[in-house]
This record gives sequence, C-alpha cells and structure tokens, in this order.
Amino acid sequence: MGSNQTDRGALALMVLTVTLWGLSWIAMKSLVDYIGPFDLVMSRYAIAFLVLVVVLLLTRQPLACPRPYGLNVWIAIFQTSSFQCLCQLALVTGGTGRVVTLAYTMPFWAALFAWLILGDRPTRWHTLGFLLAGVGLVGIVAPWQGLGSLTGSLLALAGGVSWGLGMVLAKKMFQRHRPNVLTLTCWQMLLGAAATFPLTLLFPQRPVVWAPELFWGVAYMAVVASALGWWLWMSVVRRVSAMVAGMSSLGVPVLTVVLAWLLLGERPTWLELAGIGFIMGGLLVVNLAPALGRRVRPYAGSDPKSRRG
Repeated sequence: MGSNQTDRGALALMVLTVTLWGLSWIAMKSLVDYIGPFDLVMSRYAIAFLVLVVVLLLTRQPLACPRPYGLNVWIAIFQTSSFQCLCQLALVTGGTGRVVTLAYTMPFWAALFAWLILGDRPTRWHTLGFLLAGVGLVGIVAPWQGLGSLTGSLLALAGGVSWGLGMVLAKKMFQRHRPNVLTLTCWQMLLGAAATFPLTLLFPQRPVVWAPELFWGVAYMAVVASALGWWLWMSVVRRVSAMVAGMSSLGVPVLTVVLAWLLLGERPTWLELAGIGFIMGGLLVVNLAPALGRRVRPYAGSDPKSRRG
C-alpha cells in the first residue's frame, strides 16, 4: 500500500510539474522582446530564492546549504543554470518550437549518465519505452522539415545533455546524502542566479523593456515555474529513478503542442499527434517497467519439471 501511494504521489507531482513547465515555454517565448535571456534566467532564480527563503523561515525548515557543497554546485551548473541559459539562447538565435524540443532529448542523456554514474542499467522494458518515446519525439520535431538555425539546434541539444547530467547528479545527491528537498531547491535557485550573473556581463543583451507583460511574465517564471516548479521537480527526482524522472519530462513538449493548439490555434499535424501517442506509450512502458519485469521473470526462471504437467 505504501509504495503504491508513493507511486501515485510521484505521478501527481510529475503531472503538475509538466503543466507548470509546459506553460513556462510560452511565457519564455513571449518575454524575448522585453528582456535579455541571461537577465531573465538570473532574475527568475534570484526572485525564486527570496520566495523560498521566506517559505523556509515560515515553515521553520533548515536554511543551511546542503552538503557536499561541490555536488550542490555541479547540480546548479548543469541542471539549474546551463539548461535554462542554453535554451534561452536557442530561442533568441531563431530557434523554433521544434528546435527547443531538441532540449527534451534529456531523458536519453539521463539514462546514459544514470548507467555510467549510478550503475542503473536499463532493462529491456526501459529500452522499449525509450525507443517508443524517441520515435514520438522525432515525429514532433520532424527534422526533415528543417530545424531552424544550426546554432539554435546545437544550443538546444547541449541544453538537453546538460540537464540529463545535472538530473543524475541530483539523484546521486538524494541517494547518498538525503538533503531537505525545499532547502536544496532554495540553494539551487541562489547558485543558479550566481552562475548566470557573469554571463549577463560578458554577453551584450537587449535593454530591459519595462512593461506589464514583463512584470507578469517574470512573476510566473520566478514564483510558479522556478520556486514551485523546481521544488516539485526535486521531489520527483527524490522519489523515482533517474530514468523515470527523465522520461516524465517528455510530457512538457507534448503539453506544449496541446497548449499551442488550444490557446494559439496551431492545429497539430497527424505526425505530431502520432508523436504524442508514441511518447505517451513510452512513458507508460517506462513507468510500468518494474511491474512488467516482475510479471515476466517467474516464467524465465521456472523449473522445467513444473512445465511437464
């Protein structure tokens, strides 16, 4: 009963996180004309840090930075900061929605890094799920129709690699050191802002356009997508395997296609709908992999005498 409740709880957290982050892509694209990419990333994380500090104080949870400090910093560099900065640059350099979707190759990189770093060897059911999701992702990206600028494509792909590595490092942190989830998220926001700050000085950016759209967009990105979204995501990473957590992130491009259809009138093609179906099938197989493995295993190792009748 307890494990089932935990699985249902993790699934609910996944769904909520995917919803918040799916909407954040629309917000990020709308803010391109109001603020530079690095200014946006730094400001959203700085504000999220302040919000989470207040929450920690009100709930009387620990404020001290979780140890080890080095691992905490590497998570911030790869997952919290680099992914967002690279994806923002992909948007600015002419990256279309298809190019940004390349960032969501992250589950496949996460599976590779989980194998190399954590020793989590994928089962044949995991492999089947990855293949289904990969076919679905290709259907949504449709690379034969063009991927926009080469620079944007490479930036988005690098963002996916960075996220995959950072997520596995976060899983390692939870497995070996068991930090407080909210405290770790709070410090990730601070470290993410600090890691992004030098980039705001090194690279020229557009002047900030002070407008209501900027205020509401940054408020959503900081409070909802960052403070709440990252806390939910870290909770998912703590409760499920790196492979399952990584695959759950594929719900974001799926939701983005659906939201573009409902909110912007961008009707998906039959290929995109097929891609969504394959991704959902892959997600289902990966999440059910442990149960499927238990169901098959008894027959593989059964005693030949028992089959004689």
